[in-house]
Amino acid sequence: MEKRVDYRDLGRMPYGECWQLQQQLFSATLASKGADVERCGTLLLVEHPAVYTLGKSGKEQNMLVSEEFLKSIGAEFYHIDRGGDITFHGEGQIVGYPILDLEQVGLGLKDYIDAIEGAVIDTIATYGIEGGRIEGASGVWIDINSPRPRKICAIGVRASRYVTMHGFALNVATDLNYFNYINPCGFTDRGVTSIEKEIGRKVSLEEVKERLVEALSRKLDVKIYKS
Repeated sequence: MEKRVDYRDLGRMPYGECWQLQQQLFSATLASKGADVERCGTLLLVEHPAVYTLGKSGKEQNMLVSEEFLKSIGAEFYHIDRGGDITFHGEGQIVGYPILDLEQVGLGLKDYIDAIEGAVIDTIATYGIEGGRIEGASGVWIDINSPRPRKICAIGVRASRYVTMHGFALNVATDLNYFNYINPCGFTDRGVTSIEKEIGRKVSLEEVKERLVEALSRKLDVKIYKS
C-alpha cells in the first residue's frame, strides 16, 4: 500500500498567514484520521519574511533585543505552541511544515524527528557538507566535535494524537546577522551557518527543495506528490 503525502510549495508567505494554514490543515488531518488509509498528510515548504518564533517552553531572555528594535529592522515576533526555544526565519531559508498522521506513516515521534534530521543530513551531503546530531540538541549541526559547532537546520515540532505540525528550518542563503539578536535555540556557546556559507558559492533554493523532498520521501518511506 502506498503512503501518500501532498506537497505544497508556498513560495514566500508571512508567518502569521502560514501559521493559520498550518492550523487548518492540522485540524483537518486530525478530523479525518483513519478515513483514507493511504493519505498521510501534507508537506508545506515556505520562505518567510524576517520573523522570530519562541517555543512554548522557551525563555524570553533568549531574545536579546526589544520588540521595538525588531520592528525597526522589519522583523516580526511570535510566541507559538511548538517545542524548542527561539529561532529565526527569513529569506534564503527553507522552512518545512510536515503536517502528518504518524500512525499512517508508521513512525513514533522520536523516529519522525530522526527521519527529518536524516533527510537534512542527506540533502546537505549532496553539497559536500557533513552534518550530524548532538545529544540533547535537536536539529542538524556542522563540526559537531569542535569547541563551537554550528547549526544549519533547526527543528521544533508539536504533535497531538500523533498528528504533527511546525517542523524545520534549513539555512540555505540566510542572512546570518539576524541570529546575532537571539541565543539561537537557547544556546550561547554555539554558532549558526548556511549551505552557502559552508561551500562559498550561490545555491539555487529550488534545487535544494527538490533534493530535500527526495530525501524526506526516502527517510519517511512515503510518496510525496506536488499539488
